[in-house]
Amino acid sequence: MVSGTTRTPHRSGAWPRACARRYSDRVGAPSPSYLGLGPVELRRRAEQALELLGPGCQVCPRFCKVDRRADGRGLCGIGRHPVVASAFPHFGEEDCLRGWRGSGTIFFSGCNLRCVFYQNWDISWHVRGEEMSAPRLAELMLELQAIGCHNLNWVTPEHVVPEILEAMPHALAGGLRLPIVYNTSAYDSLDSLRLLEGVVDIYMPDFKLWTRERARRYLKRADYPDVAKETIREMHRQVGDLVLDEHGLARRGLLLRHLVMPGLLDETEAILRWVAEELGPGTYVNLMSQYHVSGRAGRDGEYLEIARGLRRQEYEQALAVAEELGLRLDARSRSEGWALARAS
Repeated sequence: MVSGTTRTPHRSGAWPRACARRYSDRVGAPSPSYLGLGPVELRRRAEQALELLGPGCQVCPRFCKVDRRADGRGLCGIGRHPVVASAFPHFGEEDCLRGWRGSGTIFFSGCNLRCVFYQNWDISWHVRGEEMSAPRLAELMLELQAIGCHNLNWVTPEHVVPEILEAMPHALAGGLRLPIVYNTSAYDSLDSLRLLEGVVDIYMPDFKLWTRERARRYLKRADYPDVAKETIREMHRQVGDLVLDEHGLARRGLLLRHLVMPGLLDETEAILRWVAEELGPGTYVNLMSQYHVSGRAGRDGEYLEIARGLRRQEYEQALAVAEELGLRLDARSRSEGWALARAS
């Protein structure tokens, strides 16, 4: 059952192709990767991806034994068509994504993880929003472009890669010219990622936890760290280090996020050391400090060890590790910690 409404820029029917193209020409947008693939290859990729939906879904590492081609639903709660919870120009992303016109975010409902602390649990644990056909999803992408967004930002796309690829030929025919940001938990399948090579310009994985024990406790998937390491390597292989243009906007590459959590500094340090050693110090990292108590943390006496805010000293320790390793830190990583409270 799909409930709720989708926040979209506007609902005006099919977006005029000429308008979308005029916008692209006017701002002198760079050529995104998918233009080099062309419509024939995009349709071929979509056909291959749709085969992952069934008879036993292989879109993500859960490999649920459901046939999503027949609208069966696994843990993610999504069947044959994606559900969009909201779509709008987002000004809360990294500076290199939001720019001055916003990042064109499309929040997909459902999720293949069960993070107990997730701040968007209402749309990840529960399917809410508008179920969309491929043409409608393409139309939404074009609406965000026409508003003036700098990029398209697919948020929580891991479980709907086939449906996104199905929409891409329609969007291309309509004049889509924006760079694509793949905003993921890193719990992706390699099959899906390989079909996205040459489609995605900017991969933005959130590497959450390092140890299997804590991944089992907080994400409900003990294999998360192993999967994340494998998928982030693949993302980096495809696009390399993050490249910014003369305006400071991201154009291609890997932007890695990590949320520093209370009492879990050892997880943060292990992840940062792996990034520096495996991917190199040129990796662009946003060390996030905005953890707050949400989801199931602290509810009914559960997960009390993370049922508090992050302290400034904890964040400063994490920042010191990143700086010691020489990682390429997002500018906000050096300033956001000042908003945190010090331990009494």
